[in-house]
Amino acid sequence: MIKFGKGNLRIPKWTRDVYIVAAGMTDFRKRYPSKKLEELTMMAFRMLLEENDLKMDPLEAKGFINFACYGEFADHFQDQLLCEAKVHDYLGLDPLYNVGIKTGGATGGSAILMGATSVASGLSDCTLVLGWERMDEVDTWTGNYYISSAACKDFETRLSRNYASYYAPMARRFQEMYQVDERIRAEIAVKNRGYAYMSPFAQQGGKHTIEEVLGGKIVSDPLRFLECCAMSNGSAAVLLCSEDLAHKMTDRPCRLWTAAGSHTLRTGDRRHMEIPLLPNEKASDYDKLYAEMKEQDGRWPGFESFGATRFAAYLTYGMAGVKNPVEDLDFVETHDAFTISDLQTYGDIGLTLYGQEQEYIKSGECYLHNPHTGKPGKCPSNLSGGLLGTMHAVGATGIFSCAEVLWQVQGKYDKFHGQPAMWERYGKKKPDDWESLQVANPKRGLYVSHAGVGSHVTTGVVEKAW
Repeated sequence: MIKFGKGNLRIPKWTRDVYIVAAGMTDFRKRYPSKKLEELTMMAFRMLLEENDLKMDPLEAKGFINFACYGEFADHFQDQLLCEAKVHDYLGLDPLYNVGIKTGGATGGSAILMGATSVASGLSDCTLVLGWERMDEVDTWTGNYYISSAACKDFETRLSRNYASYYAPMARRFQEMYQVDERIRAEIAVKNRGYAYMSPFAQQGGKHTIEEVLGGKIVSDPLRFLECCAMSNGSAAVLLCSEDLAHKMTDRPCRLWTAAGSHTLRTGDRRHMEIPLLPNEKASDYDKLYAEMKEQDGRWPGFESFGATRFAAYLTYGMAGVKNPVEDLDFVETHDAFTISDLQTYGDIGLTLYGQEQEYIKSGECYLHNPHTGKPGKCPSNLSGGLLGTMHAVGATGIFSCAEVLWQVQGKYDKFHGQPAMWERYGKKKPDDWESLQVANPKRGLYVSHAGVGSHVTTGVVEKAW
């Protein structure tokens, strides 16, 4: 693990700005026997080209694509090596160049990062970023084994061949370190699954209670069934381009900044390091935390925090000019594969100081409408339903999160989530008690794409640019 030198903390600078103009996705399901993988990717691609109010017809828009970045967690699921070549051909993009990207659960975010650098460098004026996962061609336990193999087999895999067992000790340590009531984690599950109830794309949205969550079966102590995301099938895509092309394509272009960090998979073997400070923090903010860590034989990031997320946020905020996340961001999409990862991330991205994450949940500011005050939440999270409620088709996940941020900033939540025809497309009926989760006049949103127990993380800021 590196000891930061001056150059290591350099804020990235791009040769030219990167814009995001359109997004598409499938709905997400545990099983999708009616569609081949290539058909699922085409569903997302067609929505991107046909349903985003672009100022040109789909074939004209497709004609501007120079490059494609594809995200897929594991070839094992559909027993097809170099699956990106097969998908690229099916989408009718040969002989344009493409690359496949794999960074575990952060695959989608990493694909966006690579796509963004292709535009920023001038390699491409228009890059398609598309990700997928086909997880229903193996049984659940085999799928869990594949996913667990992304962790270090000398360390984490010995805990169990199930990612919940990697996060369970993190949840226990976080609970003990910061005296977190388990009802806080349950509230996260209720909130995010409740927001997924409003989405036609969601695999397991629903209205639950804290008591129902706490009364559920233990998956890996202390995590219960409704605190864990499910394996999913589906695809998601975004279209990145240069500034000139963005304004030709849409009346609602958005700027994109994205950066990444990584950290050892060996969570039990992490050495202590100084907390990299975000723009809204000062060193003295953590004097008390360092003292508590010393008393409890703790260290940063230890089991309580994701160093990769903090580093990614530090770089992305520097690029985007974010000075105070809770004030400068209108909403966030975290990687809530488990309730504990959602909770941990609030400190990592600076919505609250480390050690005070549960206070952010208690405050109600993470809701679209603060349940305590009735006013808009300062920085609501996972209005898409997140991973807990909507999906975790791993290669598509970070792209899905980015797409939801884009639609919110463009003011298109209702267009993609509220139309009865969209629900009917996926064999569903729009709930009679459906509510719009559109943020009022948003300017900036953040997404987090996260792998493993924090091995790879990208963060991205999407900002209104019209």
